[in-house]
This record gives sequence, structure tokens and C-alpha cells, in this order.
Amino acid sequence: MSLSILARSQALRQQTLARGFHASTAARSAHGHYHHLPFNFPGQKKFAFATKVTLYLTLGFSIPFIAAGYQLRKSAGPSD
Repeated sequence: MSLSILARSQALRQQTLARGFHASTAARSAHGHYHHLPFNFPGQKKFAFATKVTLYLTLGFSIPFIAAGYQLRKSAGPSD
């Protein structure tokens, strides 16, 4: 039984190598026609875009630290 599995895997490996790899049309097209970002990059509004991205990333990165600080202060109890 194990020999049939080995023979089958060898046949599949040869078939994969013989098939070759081809790039899709989008990957082969010129750079101007294919966009790497999932949205349109603003042409003249670069400062506003940079501000929004910075705010988004800063807020997303700081939330775990804010939550940890809150939980530590909450578990300390009242400080009378």
C-alpha cells in the first residue's frame, strides 16, 4: 500500500513540474494599470491621507496599552 502512495506522489510531482507556471494578466501588465493598494491613492491630498493613516495606526497600536493600564489600575483597588 505504501508503494502505491509513493508512486502516486511521484507522478503528481512530475505532472506539477511539467505543467509550468504562468503569471496572470494583471501581474504581467504595466505598472500603471495594476494597483497594489486596495483603494485609490489621493493625488493632491497627501498630507490629509498621511494624517489619517498616522492617526489610525497610532490609535490601533495604543489601544492594547491603554487597556492594560486600565486593567492594572482597576485591579489595584481604591487607594484611600
